[in-house]
Amino acid sequence: MSPKDMEKLIGQVVEIIYEDKAGKMTQRRIEVHGHKGGLLRATCLTTGGPRVFQVERILAWRRVKVNHAG
Repeated sequence: MSPKDMEKLIGQVVEIIYEDKAGKMTQRRIEVHGHKGGLLRATCLTTGGPRVFQVERILAWRRVKVNHAG
C-alpha cells in the first residue's frame, strides 16, 4: 500500500487481512485515522479499540461501503 493509497483511506472504513509478528492472520474491519512512518492508525470496529498496524503486514485491503440509516 503506497502512502498515496493510505492518504485516500483516512476517514474510510476498510477491511484488511493482517499478519501479526507471530505469523497469525486476522481479518479486521477498521476505520483509518492516519499514517506515519509505515504505521497506520485506526480504530478496530470489532473491538472498538484503537490500533496501530504496520503497513508492510497488511496483506490485502478493500474499502467497505457503510450504509447510514436515516
